[in-house]
This record gives sequence, structure tokens and C-alpha cells, in this order.
Amino acid sequence: MLNFHIVTIFPEVFDSYLNESIIKRAIKNKKISVKFYNPKDFAEKSNNPELTKPIDDTPFGGGPGMVLKAEPFLKAIRKAIGKKTKYKLFYFSPRGDLFNTKFAKKIARSNDKNQIKDLILVSGRYEGIDSRVEEIYKGERISIGNFVLTGGELPAMVLIDSISRQISGVLGNINSLEEERISAGKFYTKPSEFKWAKKLYKIPQILLSGNHKKIEEWKNNNK
Repeated sequence: MLNFHIVTIFPEVFDSYLNESIIKRAIKNKKISVKFYNPKDFAEKSNNPELTKPIDDTPFGGGPGMVLKAEPFLKAIRKAIGKKTKYKLFYFSPRGDLFNTKFAKKIARSNDKNQIKDLILVSGRYEGIDSRVEEIYKGERISIGNFVLTGGELPAMVLIDSISRQISGVLGNINSLEEERISAGKFYTKPSEFKWAKKLYKIPQILLSGNHKKIEEWKNNNK
């Protein structure tokens, strides 16, 4: 089983995603697990015992936005690591190495070989996390694309999805791994024809031929 440990101040963002479809089944079947560590739970209390001090503050040197404080994140990461030895720690950043399917396969293979059992994914917000967190807990910066998001929760979901589907038994049909072959650019299902706005729409007849060689040729020519 591969364990995902998410450090985020907004764990509720994941609720709908983790409770649907393939990922929900993967969790139920103990192919993966997902745990959360909210830095807010590790923030200092104010003089009023019912209140917690802010988890962010203005940046030294000036600039727009707020920066997430180091100590709550350090404590959350320390809790996530615990006594684990076979783990990888990732920070999300548009300046990081680009995540792709090859990367996902590598993680899944390492899990199969019992080399990696835990992934710790640190999700920032606002202007980012105090840089001393990365200085203390060394990890890899990773990006899901050349764009900026409001936080690291979406990238964390992308990693969970992409890596999980590479784990044996997560997908019901191994042929669902479209990246194993060149996928067609066009897809059709029943009915084979229908009318829309007085015009008849039919599927390409080759798909009804039963000639698998010709069908594969058609798919390769319609990327």
C-alpha cells in the first residue's frame, strides 16, 4: 500500500475528490491511504485560550500577500514523517521539476519494490511557506505545469490520481492505462447513429467491421 500524507491548511478541499469513483475504491481496497496534517492544529495559542494565533504574516522585506509561518508547518511535517524511513517529501512550486506519467510510474514501481511506502506532499498557500521549512526538511520541488495556482491542494490531487492508477489492482482493467499505447483522438459509443438538429450523425463504419488491424490503423491515423 502507498500512503499519501498531505500537509495542508484546507484538508476539506479533498473531501469530494477522495470519496468518488476509482480513488474511493482504491482507499477501500487498501491499495492507497490518504492522511492529513493541518498546520493550524500545530499553531500557537493566543492569550485567549479559545483562539489560535494567525498561521500567516507579512513578508520581511515587504511585498504583497501573506507568508505561511514556519513553525506550524515544521511541526505538521515532523508529525507526518514520524519514524518513517521509506518516504519522499515533495513541495509544490511552479519552479519545480515537471511531474509526468514517467514520474508517476517510477513512484509506483518503487512502492511495488517496497522502496517507497510514504509520500509527504506539502501544500502551500498565499505567497508561499517560510523558506526555512525547506531548509530544515529537505525535499523535492515539483510542478504540474507552467502556471500558478492559489494553493498546492490541486497538485496534490493530481499526484494522488496519476500515481494511484499506476498501482497494481487500482484500475479494474489494465487496458485502461491508455498511456501504455497511442490512444485514439476520437471516441464513439452507442448508439451508432442519431439525429441532432435535423442532421444524422454516424460513427465511422470501420469501427463496426470487427477488423482489429484496420481499427488500430484508423486509431493511429486519428490521433
